[in-house]
Amino acid sequence: MDFLVNIREAVGSAIKTLYDIDLSSDQIVLNETRKEFSGDYTYVVFPLVKQLKKKPTDIGDEIGQWLIENRTQIAAYETVQGFLNLTLVDDFWFKSLIDIGHADHYGYSSPMHKKVLVEFASPNTNKPLHLGHIRNILLGWSCSKILKANGYEVVNTQIINDRGIAICKSMLAWKKFGNGATPESTCIKGDHFVGDYYVAFEKAFVAEYEDFQQRDEGEAVYHASGSTETKEAFFKKYKNQYFNEHSALGAEARQMLMLWEQGDAETLALWKQMNQWVYDGFDVTFDKLGVTFDSTYYESDTYLLGKKVIEMGLDRGVFYKKEDGSVWIDLEDVGMDQKLLLRSDGTSVYMTQDIGTAQQRFEDYGMDKMVYTVGDEQDYHFKVLFEIMKRLGESYAEGLYHLSYGMVELPEGRMKSREGTVVDADDIVAEVIEEARLLSAERGEIESLPKSEQDDILRKIGLAALKFFIVKVQPKKKMIFDPKESVDMQGQTGPYIQNAYVRIQSVKRKMAVGLNLDWNGYNTLNEYEKILVKHIMNFPDIVKEAGEQLDPSTIANYTYVVAKDYHRFYHEVRILNAESEAAKSFRVVLSDTIGYVLLHAFDMLGIEMPERM
Repeated sequence: MDFLVNIREAVGSAIKTLYDIDLSSDQIVLNETRKEFSGDYTYVVFPLVKQLKKKPTDIGDEIGQWLIENRTQIAAYETVQGFLNLTLVDDFWFKSLIDIGHADHYGYSSPMHKKVLVEFASPNTNKPLHLGHIRNILLGWSCSKILKANGYEVVNTQIINDRGIAICKSMLAWKKFGNGATPESTCIKGDHFVGDYYVAFEKAFVAEYEDFQQRDEGEAVYHASGSTETKEAFFKKYKNQYFNEHSALGAEARQMLMLWEQGDAETLALWKQMNQWVYDGFDVTFDKLGVTFDSTYYESDTYLLGKKVIEMGLDRGVFYKKEDGSVWIDLEDVGMDQKLLLRSDGTSVYMTQDIGTAQQRFEDYGMDKMVYTVGDEQDYHFKVLFEIMKRLGESYAEGLYHLSYGMVELPEGRMKSREGTVVDADDIVAEVIEEARLLSAERGEIESLPKSEQDDILRKIGLAALKFFIVKVQPKKKMIFDPKESVDMQGQTGPYIQNAYVRIQSVKRKMAVGLNLDWNGYNTLNEYEKILVKHIMNFPDIVKEAGEQLDPSTIANYTYVVAKDYHRFYHEVRILNAESEAAKSFRVVLSDTIGYVLLHAFDMLGIEMPERM
């Protein structure tokens, strides 16, 4: 819905009539006039100066005067240097609001008949979901909803890292220390239960390593190394090598991994049982966050994928083989390095697996685009992957996109899984809901409602606080999550925006008559009303921009501006006790339309709106 097409055409007609220059409507850009100047939209005349050899102010005045004399949509103009600021008649805003009210699914695009696969979450089965996963999940989920709003068919998927030495550490710790315990017998959520054993392994390993350093064997290793570092500094760096060469626990974990790879029945049974405990726990957390997946891939199934693709690439000269039998690709011509794809013993690396998984997904879904929601520490990996897929000539290669995001921390600092200092996702969700409960108790506005309704409202407020605080930050930026700050009713927070929506619902409930579009007799907008109509008109463009950039913060920050201006309108302008029935009808319809925009914008961010709070 292009509200400004007639205005652009009018400017084009003025330029054609005055200067015999043909400009299409698409070539004429109108921007919102800056707040310090009068006007609604600004046309920049500088590009005409060189061609016309006139002062920019003269060109602006000539175009502005022609518009005043020949087009009824223009109420006034002002030329500031090379900027022609146009003020539109009030009827333009009224008509725009009517058109919006008559539109179906306003802000949403028609189906594009293109399919996008969005990968997000992708956790490991050796630990519960944590705060870092929350940012990943919320970014991926909101992007998938924004893409749907932009007309794409979207498939949500994840790949679970369910194999490897880290999983074996949890399994080994359970065998050593678990005494047959289960999530049910201990009343511990499945993913937390398994994560506790991952931490238990690390604690046992650290104790073993510290003992090794004090024994003669440790002394011998230190002196044999010829290191000039202190003993403490040397052993801080030697930890991984110790795990692989000297650790009894490390040897047991590697033996368990070998048994898994050999298909040992007892090892596979334990692996399946412990992974299922984790999957059950993940599902509870996903449900709390309100996210779903259309498909799930497992690394235990995909880690062998890609070998056939490598063989095909060798035949076509895309890859090359070294004397030791390892397979590589040379990407130095595009500023990257030479990348290993198969080891000399024929085993895969992660890149091999990702190549095969991309192929498998294309076979499964035939997608046009694929979005990987993965932290920025993997930027180079995906740059290489995408280049490889292009060189393989894959039809979807140009549609591969890495939704890269920065680390999320708490005010206390970074988190570490092995040390058990990670903040679990479930704990974060519980904390923001509790913060919402404390805030609600201070306000006392929902205490008369049934407890079940109160709990549902507090859940929506708490999750809005969490989700909005995460997605309002541009993905590539690092961020600090503060639970208390996230529920602030006066800040740039989810609850602040929810409060604007709740106010609108209250206005509608108090309206004596039903909503209608009959505001005949109300002909002049005040500045607060005009600002809100502009925000509403901008909604489709905001959704489109967020989809093109895959950046939910575009929508999040838009909703904050809309909510802030609605709160100001609510305080400064009489609504239900307006000066006339026509004014009341217009302001209620305007409020209702703002409510529509906030509701649907928040839905695109995966956030629910309460009716009361």
